[in-house]
Amino acid sequence: MLQTPRLLLIAPSTITRTPAFERAAALAHAMQLPLHIVAFNYLQALAIAGLFAPDQIDRAREGYLDTHRHWLTAQADSMSKHGLAVTSEVVWVHHPFEEILHFVNEMSLALIIKDAEDVPALKRVFFTPLDWQLLRDCPVPVHLVTEARHPLPRKVLAIVDVLRSEEQDLVFNDQIVEAAAKLASQCNAQLELLHVYDWAAVYAKDMGYGAVPLVSGLYEALNEAQHEAFAGLAERQGIAVEQRHFIEGVPLWNICNFAHDHQIDVIVMGTVRHAGLDKLLGTTAESLLHNAPCSMWAIKPPRG
Repeated sequence: MLQTPRLLLIAPSTITRTPAFERAAALAHAMQLPLHIVAFNYLQALAIAGLFAPDQIDRAREGYLDTHRHWLTAQADSMSKHGLAVTSEVVWVHHPFEEILHFVNEMSLALIIKDAEDVPALKRVFFTPLDWQLLRDCPVPVHLVTEARHPLPRKVLAIVDVLRSEEQDLVFNDQIVEAAAKLASQCNAQLELLHVYDWAAVYAKDMGYGAVPLVSGLYEALNEAQHEAFAGLAERQGIAVEQRHFIEGVPLWNICNFAHDHQIDVIVMGTVRHAGLDKLLGTTAESLLHNAPCSMWAIKPPRG
């Protein structure tokens, strides 16, 4: 029997009602979907002490989890009074990403919602933050919330990359816009479409670093090709001309500036798995997570 799709809110390990709670409740109501809240707890000190006094530590751990469990149940009950179907649980686990994948496999999830964590750059060198793991490897859409100035988003920005060359990647652009348009429709929000064209990086990638300066006419040809691809995508998706934005420059800062100037609530973009140095340094999505003035909504290409 098919399961009803639901939203999964990953609550913080602290007993705190964060912006993600407000966003999750607003989205569950707008999408008319049930919401499941899970909090992952793990205290290293208790785990180590349990090696020497397992019975006492088991009781201490259960008491700690019960406190969180009761608080989370109260939050779920509060949301339920507004007509939402809400359930909750607390799980003791050291590596939450693996547990999240279990939820993905066991539930029909439409979306995972979580507060974005501000992890210092030095710590990111030594371990991969959970947010990055979700952006890279979670097969269902992920919404990382930085704030909930508007619990229900009022302005949604779709980011596309019309430099994609493979047919599957070109289809992915349409899926990004469709996801953003659906979100905007459900929230009665304004939709904007943006492509940032970094022609210098494209030229360096295609011609090699240290290549001769861009020859006359090539810049115009590259620019025109990108404009045509962007316009074609917008036309297919029915995006009005005034909602289309084509900017030249460095993607990260131009996206951030656009989001700030237009008071965007959610950036919707696609993420793909990277390896090697790209994975170590992070992707545009991961850089945006730590720099954009709004929340992120990441989708993956369909599994082949």
